Amino acid sequence: MNVLFAGGGTGGHLYPAVAMAEELRKLLPDSGISFAGTTSGIEATEVPRLGYRLHLIPVRGLKRGRSLASLITNVGVVADFVAAVGGAVALISRESPDVVVGTGGFVSAPLLLAAQLMRKKTLIQEQNAFPGVTTKLLAALASEVHLSFEEARKFIRKKKQLFVSGNPARAFELLHSVAARDCFSLHAERPTLLVFGGSRGARSINNAVLQGLGAITASANLIWQTGELDFERIRSQVEPSPYVWISPYIEAMGAAYSAADLVLCRAGASSIAELTNLGKPSVLVPYPHATGDHQRHNARALVTSGAAMLVEDDCLGQQASIKGILELLHDRERLGYMGDASRKLAYPDAAHQLALRIVGLAKFY
Repeated sequence: MNVLFAGGGTGGHLYPAVAMAEELRKLLPDSGISFAGTTSGIEATEVPRLGYRLHLIPVRGLKRGRSLASLITNVGVVADFVAAVGGAVALISRESPDVVVGTGGFVSAPLLLAAQLMRKKTLIQEQNAFPGVTTKLLAALASEVHLSFEEARKFIRKKKQLFVSGNPARAFELLHSVAARDCFSLHAERPTLLVFGGSRGARSINNAVLQGLGAITASANLIWQTGELDFERIRSQVEPSPYVWISPYIEAMGAAYSAADLVLCRAGASSIAELTNLGKPSVLVPYPHATGDHQRHNARALVTSGAAMLVEDDCLGQQASIKGILELLHDRERLGYMGDASRKLAYPDAAHQLALRIVGLAKFY
């Protein structure tokens, strides 16, 4: 069986594809698995590092806005897209995949379109509650479309072979909370707030936590991933404390989640999949400039279910926001309800189930 994954640009598009690929290797070790991507996306380094073949397709995303400069740029983008579809046709002819899987990003559109024109089996996996342009445009001709949120159904016209299967996410080995806090040299009995904004951090979250640090450490532990860009600035302003652990990146993320009673983070699809799989209550701060405002849609899906609290990015620095977060952190009963609600939204075996669907489309079972 040969499978071609098309997706990348960001980790949110790439890592679900990687998770499915790893499950396919378990199911059918002799499978031929490769990826298509661009030189500018995270896949350019990550896919070869993980031991998969990477086929490069030159394609760019549309520039948003209605200015003359944007329109001129987009003329070139459309020309590049047409050329990318031609390159994708050549790639599919050469590789002869049984299934082409699209997970979003610039490169997924020409690969999926080329595969559909060539009558190949295609599976689209959409991570967000507000589907991307590629999903909405190409879903009609896809063999199967798999969503991560029930709320995304209303945006897809195709209703047959449309499933809610969850978003493949990293799996973590959890520890007892006391042992986990010991990993970070934190107080064993204090409630613990975990803060992260992605590998590069989130400046508005970092600034708000820095501003409220005194109130946080007065009664709680803090595990704080700042991201590379803000780490030195923040470290220079924070005095050493037995209640604070700061780093640009958290390697032992399983231990961090295990230690945390509450998580403060952005509302990216991968983070939400991890939170729900682990049954963690959260305070979500949607990135206001995300494409299609999809992080707000993601966050609302959890808020509506009672699994999270939403704080607007421009409100996070207000004293009332930090006060509300701390009140929640110390409300064990409410945290318990939120954790249960979060767990009900989980799809912990999403990667395995999606791999089975791919195998089924290829008719290898």
